[in-house]
Amino acid sequence: MTSTTPTLSPFLSNNFAPVKEEITADNLKVIGELPADLSGMFVRNGPNPQFSPIGQYHWFDGDGMLHGLRINNGKASYRNRYVRTNKFQIENQEGKAVWTGLLEPPQQDNPHGTDTNRANTALVYHAGHFLALREGGMPYELKLPDLTTIGKHTFNNKLQSSFTAHPKVDAVTGEMMFISYSMPQPPYLQYGIISPSGELLRTIPIDLPVGVMMHDFAITENYTIFFDLPMNFRPERVEKGQFPIAFESETPSRFGIIPRHGDNTEVCWFETPACFIYHTLNAYEEGDEVVLVACRMSATNVFVTNEGDRDPQGDIPYLYRWRFNLKTGVVKEEKLDEVPSEFPRVNDELVGRKTRYGYLGRMVSGDLPLFDGLIKYDLDTGKSDTYEFGKGRYGGEAVFAPRLNASSEDDGWLVTFVYDENTQTSELVVVNAQDISGEIVARVMLPQRVPYGFHGSWVSEMQLIANKHLLQKRE
Repeated sequence: MTSTTPTLSPFLSNNFAPVKEEITADNLKVIGELPADLSGMFVRNGPNPQFSPIGQYHWFDGDGMLHGLRINNGKASYRNRYVRTNKFQIENQEGKAVWTGLLEPPQQDNPHGTDTNRANTALVYHAGHFLALREGGMPYELKLPDLTTIGKHTFNNKLQSSFTAHPKVDAVTGEMMFISYSMPQPPYLQYGIISPSGELLRTIPIDLPVGVMMHDFAITENYTIFFDLPMNFRPERVEKGQFPIAFESETPSRFGIIPRHGDNTEVCWFETPACFIYHTLNAYEEGDEVVLVACRMSATNVFVTNEGDRDPQGDIPYLYRWRFNLKTGVVKEEKLDEVPSEFPRVNDELVGRKTRYGYLGRMVSGDLPLFDGLIKYDLDTGKSDTYEFGKGRYGGEAVFAPRLNASSEDDGWLVTFVYDENTQTSELVVVNAQDISGEIVARVMLPQRVPYGFHGSWVSEMQLIANKHLLQKRE
């Protein structure tokens, strides 16, 4: 039975707790100096429940809230806005939560329907559109730079499925690839391609033996990689009073590689020991091999509510590299570091192409996903450098903001929000990507606390202008 008493989840306290006000603030205090050629907007998405939850609260349950930091001519301004999803608007009208979360039984008879998309996970800019994403529903389009919600983005009503939180944009071709998974019924996986102009070209079903949670995937110049990992949906668990989704450590992991414009008959599957991957750094081709770099965990406890069932080694991610030989069918798996890290990013202009550098958050050991620094990996030499946020200071995913007319892959900055437990304040930090362990470039002091969240995006000045022109043409 669902409890109506608000949960005491750790994801509702300290800097995981939501903020209630939507504010706008200009001419923020800057410590250091914002580079003259750093111009654009950093936007980060994350869960921020509008009302006290019904029953148990999972971190993935919160309503999507965007925190945006606009940088131009050495000055900075901030604004935060909820994504006005169907769920947000109905609950806002009711003045309370009307849907339960992931850890409670589904409410198929809820009079308000079953559209509970929070749009709270990630963001993508493509073909002039800026979209807020969550894998359980359709994207929501947003206006830049004010972050107001326009509405669901259905690609001219061609999108008939949900949409991944992590689509891949090929900056060379302009195409955007996406996946959609459905755990209760087939097709368990669908794969789609969107043209450089934003037209959904095709969506094809991919055969899987059972429904799985597939949070991320990867692309190369010519291929797309699916992760059939043993986070499986079994309806028979419900009959036993168990949660229907569980990690099955005895079931192997499978990686499927398909030509970008191929179909289900062309998928080449590779098998490895059981593991789970939330996020990929990048993938590329090298001779006969497809190379994948991602954060690998031996297991995950994401939906485990009984402490006795938790895997003590689960949820500890390490950077790994896989080499899939398309000619021999052999796969090699290699651990790249002994330091736990997550939220991997590269220079977005090189997604799907060979990259030398990767940027990750350094994880703190413990029950909560906290990051106390940034790691820059040199994937050619195996060396790494670290920027530490400082004692009692924790950040999130670092997004790469390239310098205008950059001369090299890492010519730019890393930007992320940092919370200082000592002063209970938040700030944006700007780090030189070519020298992350050196002196910090700038700190922008924020007018309110920014809760820990998920994924962000750097929107360049040119993209801001293109978005403005697109919206003006619509009006």
